[in-house]
Amino acid sequence: MNANSQQPPASAEHSDNGADTTHFGFRTVAESEKSGMVRAVFDAVAPKYDLMNDLMSAGIHRLWKGAMVDWLAPRAGQSIVDVAGGTGDIAFRMLDRMGDAALPVTICDINAEMLNVGRNRAIDQGRLNEVTWICGNAETLPFPDMSFDAYTIAFGLRNVTHIERALAEARRVLKPGGRFLCLEFSKVLVPVLDKLYDAYSFQVLPWLGGMVAGDREAYRYLAESIRRFPDQSTLATHMGTAGFAQVKVRNLSGGIAAMHSGWRI
Repeated sequence: MNANSQQPPASAEHSDNGADTTHFGFRTVAESEKSGMVRAVFDAVAPKYDLMNDLMSAGIHRLWKGAMVDWLAPRAGQSIVDVAGGTGDIAFRMLDRMGDAALPVTICDINAEMLNVGRNRAIDQGRLNEVTWICGNAETLPFPDMSFDAYTIAFGLRNVTHIERALAEARRVLKPGGRFLCLEFSKVLVPVLDKLYDAYSFQVLPWLGGMVAGDREAYRYLAESIRRFPDQSTLATHMGTAGFAQVKVRNLSGGIAAMHSGWRI
């Protein structure tokens, strides 16, 4: 099954009644509805989110996240915000890298259920005080200007309603010299692999989501949202438009995922 043949044209800026619209997977919805719809998806899958990540990527997501932290190379004393990182997976990796002198990492996630999962993991690991937990929207971050040395977001940017607003907010809360680093699904660049990945995404993922997480449609949305997300070069252009400098891209697993880095100069 070729996902590109399924993907509809980009949704219009306005619906017939004049309301602003956006995409939710392959559906066109009112902009005012998307954040609530995304929240509902992650409410449903939060308890099995990390397990599903392991199953649907055969554990490869751990290597991708490790590569992200390696590229960031966080240092003790840096103030870091991890956006859309509710379960703590990225934050805990950064804390392990920085050691005992690390400042608490701030996690900001729009989804309270995902934050609850992360807090429970932190309690189990005896590190609750190493993280500051904030429920907030990536498009309107609840932080002052120039608050952080680094901003990370993993598999969250494609779920925002306005990517350009989220990027502008990321730059706003970074200190001069601060770094933005995004890990996200992207455009497969390897011939044949793209066809296999399409078939897996639209046939296996929804089935797996139904069996394990009890929500087939949530994982259908996942596959569709990946196809609607900008490819590597387009996202890099968006970052430049938002004011980031020295934008660089690193592909992972043939482009199934990609990391985008930029700096606030």
